[in-house]
Amino acid sequence: MSDAVYIRGLCKNFTGPDGCVEALGPVDLSVERGGFLCILGPTGCGKTTLLRLIAGLEEPDAGSVAVHGGRDSGEARIGFVFQQGALFPWMTVFDNVSFPLRAGGARKRELLGPVTRMLEMVGLSDFGGAHPHQLSGGMQQRAALARSLVVHPDVLLLDEPFGSLDTRTSQRLQEKLLDLWRETDTTVIFVTHNIEEAVYLSSRVLVLGHRPGRIVREEAIGLPSPRDRLSKEFTDYLISLRRTFEELVEE
Repeated sequence: MSDAVYIRGLCKNFTGPDGCVEALGPVDLSVERGGFLCILGPTGCGKTTLLRLIAGLEEPDAGSVAVHGGRDSGEARIGFVFQQGALFPWMTVFDNVSFPLRAGGARKRELLGPVTRMLEMVGLSDFGGAHPHQLSGGMQQRAALARSLVVHPDVLLLDEPFGSLDTRTSQRLQEKLLDLWRETDTTVIFVTHNIEEAVYLSSRVLVLGHRPGRIVREEAIGLPSPRDRLSKEFTDYLISLRRTFEELVEE
């Protein structure tokens, strides 16, 4: 299986009041096509910066990022779900979800089918005419997920998308995300600081250390699906990763 994301020697610095800050790197990373990778790490270790570099929203100071598409053109489509969803408040749910298609030049008559199907997939068929302020936090994140998936991205980047939600809502959305991932060949890179979330969702976990953010641990999650959060095997992964995480926090 070929790699969807290929990163070598990636570094990013920022200039602040105290001078140059080494935020990330060097990072070497490959993500196989159709894989589900979770990136763990304490606050400020460069997790979001890494996603933004993959998405092309930031320019690296060194190194390279290659994102490969699954189409003949080789051009990759990238979806990005932010922590707060970032829906346009003046648009309806339908218009928010259809926005990437319209931005890509789709005509009005070409929107109904794909947007309707995506709203059905995320359970928002009855809320296409609603505005974001009329939705719960979980529903807003489902709408944001639909907006990112409507273009059938080759790579879907998620930056702590469920971090502000209660545990029950977060777990429901984790299940929904897994269902959507299994129905597509999309490669998922999911940033979180929640160890249980990472073990439940992913087939592979990377842990980033403190600034500058570097990969300090890589763990393949060899658990069957669906996963049992109360099983001994699941708990063993949690304890092992938590020890690594706590060592980083103490540093």
